[in-house]
Amino acid sequence: MKADYQDLVDEISALLGAPATLENRDFGLIAFGAHDSDDDTAMDPVRTRSILTRKSTPAVRAWFEGFGITRATGPVRIPAAPDAGVLRDRICLPVRHRGVVLGYVWLLDADPGPSAGRLTAAMEVAERIGALLADEERADADLSRELRAVLIAEGGWQYDMAVAALRTALGRDAEGLHALLCVAPWPGPGTPSVRTAPGVAALCTVPWPARTARDPHPRGTGAGGAGAEAGGAGAGAGGPGAPRAGAAAATAGRAPAGPGAADRGLAGPGAAPPGGAAHGLAALVRLRSADAPAPALTAATRLRDAAGGGAPSGAPPTAVWAAGGAGAVPGAGHPAGTVVGVADPRRGVGDLAQAWREAASAARAALAQPRLGPVAPWASIGPYRLLTALPPAPPHDRAVRALLAPAHTELARTAEVFLDNAGQAGRTAAALGIHRQTLYYRLSRVENLTGLDLDDGEDRLLLHMALKTARM
Repeated sequence: MKADYQDLVDEISALLGAPATLENRDFGLIAFGAHDSDDDTAMDPVRTRSILTRKSTPAVRAWFEGFGITRATGPVRIPAAPDAGVLRDRICLPVRHRGVVLGYVWLLDADPGPSAGRLTAAMEVAERIGALLADEERADADLSRELRAVLIAEGGWQYDMAVAALRTALGRDAEGLHALLCVAPWPGPGTPSVRTAPGVAALCTVPWPARTARDPHPRGTGAGGAGAEAGGAGAGAGGPGAPRAGAAAATAGRAPAGPGAADRGLAGPGAAPPGGAAHGLAALVRLRSADAPAPALTAATRLRDAAGGGAPSGAPPTAVWAAGGAGAVPGAGHPAGTVVGVADPRRGVGDLAQAWREAASAARAALAQPRLGPVAPWASIGPYRLLTALPPAPPHDRAVRALLAPAHTELARTAEVFLDNAGQAGRTAAALGIHRQTLYYRLSRVENLTGLDLDDGEDRLLLHMALKTARM
């Protein structure tokens, strides 16, 4: 398919006597003609950037679209705009199929420029490009549908049928080596073209659990509520002698999901935020070798860029410390924006359910702990491989509910850094930038609030898991 595009672009270049560039409707580069001229001005900054980065800037796109290229059915001449970085006049040949614009062929304009007859002939070639792009879009849509069916299947015969359909749609690619990526959050339900990133075999959007701030004092929690926090140290539900709910109960509340969906990181009923549904993006990326993950990491970076990267707009999941905000631990990173989880490589598509669990879990871990991202391979997330696998549970174990209140952000952060440093006071104090006596005072307050003994291994485990899962 790529060779077909190149042949057609070369045909237009020969017809019009100038190197042509083909981009999709989102201004992503598809193919470009060879530049064999001694005239350096034939490679202006816009064309150079398009070839090197495979995309145009928003300013360039806005300038071009301002001349009606999305509605045009014939060649459009566009003047230079130095303020937007467009230093040369251009000719745009809209690439359409059945009235829908699918891309653009670009050439630098000159005086007197191509004749009307040659432009007409070039538009006929552009129509053939449009037919190819339309076929590719249909194939992408089929693959997207089949991949989504595999990821949301409940298991059993439904999963087996979905895998069989995906295997047929992928053809020879189905038996190759792949890595499955999870890009989260993804901006909207629309699935991008597989051309968005190199090596991508299939893409689809999936529901994604919304990240929302959780109430550390839910209704009906008795002594662990606001009154307990107001009572100061030792007033929480987890006072001395209070029974521990166990490690699993330390898991922070997560969005409910239907059978077979929760353990794959998919959102269930009620998981969407008030402003609309949340989405993630799944990407199946071809690999040459399990020991050479570079194609997956490159695709992850490209897809994250396509999603916008940046910081999320929603509130952090529990308190400021949970997203590395004000007063965060030095070196712990910044609040995560869009992240990418990368599953271990697998051959064939029969084990995509497990691969998606890994990719989604790695993405959730990177959203919770920014230092793991923005691209997080499953193998690199450490204890989060277990924490993300725990089943949903009521928000916050009662032993730590008071500690996780916003009023105790600094104490929660101190406790987590202390446990991250294996209980070594010197390293903890240095990481926090405080005196040891200040650290000891804070840790004593943590013990009073929770009723946990920080010299006890099981108490430490419960507190550490509760603090980590609170980020989720």
